[in-house]
Amino acid sequence: MKVIHDANDLGNGSRKVCLAIGVFDGVHLGHQQIIRQTVADARQHDAVALVVTFDRHPSVIVAPDRVPPQIFSRSQKLRTIQALGADALLEIPFDQDFSRKSGEEFIRQLAHDLGTIHSLCVGANFVFGRQRSGDVTLLKTLGSELHFHVHGHAAVSLDGELVSSTRIREAIRTGNLDAASQMLGRPYAICGRVLTGDKIGAQLGFPTANLDAAGLALPPNGVYAARTRWHSQPYRVALNIGVRPTVAASQPQLRVEAHLLDYSGDLYGKELEVQLGVKLREEQRFNSPEELRRQIGRDVAAVRLAG
Repeated sequence: MKVIHDANDLGNGSRKVCLAIGVFDGVHLGHQQIIRQTVADARQHDAVALVVTFDRHPSVIVAPDRVPPQIFSRSQKLRTIQALGADALLEIPFDQDFSRKSGEEFIRQLAHDLGTIHSLCVGANFVFGRQRSGDVTLLKTLGSELHFHVHGHAAVSLDGELVSSTRIREAIRTGNLDAASQMLGRPYAICGRVLTGDKIGAQLGFPTANLDAAGLALPPNGVYAARTRWHSQPYRVALNIGVRPTVAASQPQLRVEAHLLDYSGDLYGKELEVQLGVKLREEQRFNSPEELRRQIGRDVAAVRLAG
């Protein structure tokens, strides 16, 4: 999948373009429906399937006091969209200048830069542009003028409720990871680059990879049985989310620490994606490093039994 940051860089020649537009945080079941429709249109009409999204959540610019935690890291988002069959992804830098564009200006600019648009697919309730001036009604009006078809997909329902990024964030926040996975259409996972830590885990005999999870939606603190793959090899993981109350710190910081069972090697600077399974226990404070070490040993044994 080709990733571009300017519509002029698509290089589609004379081929038509089928568009899917959205924030696509989590690329959940509803998002998948939109992207699959776009890919199907493109295959049927020998067009390019292009997903249009943004380099950050729009709230970072337009409502910085209400920025939601993200369900996916950028790399998770790109991998999932690629797996759905998109030919290219336009990741628009969402800055102050872009935020001032009206919905109509945005679509007319895309049409100008991309050439012939065959179809455009969004969620039925999707709004975009300055002061939320763009919606499906506007798209259909512009589609009649610029000769493209518009698909406004209704939201997907699961267990009698609509699937949404907001609902998934709440499921993650409350630890209902089975529900989050169902709405995502894949196992819930945390993905981040491995940061250099203070190596306390290694001193205790259980080296951990500290994942950069800044800005991500996270489940409740505690120890989880998890899984990952590294160089195509599967590993069981003892995952700790919390502030490490046993380790003295004047300003405790939330950490996401992954101990890969039966792995030895350097993961610093690498990206690791960890699928969460069952929660083994709550985070707790121990009276000594030795007591903590013994508990981690029990946690590792529990991870092995969790399968």
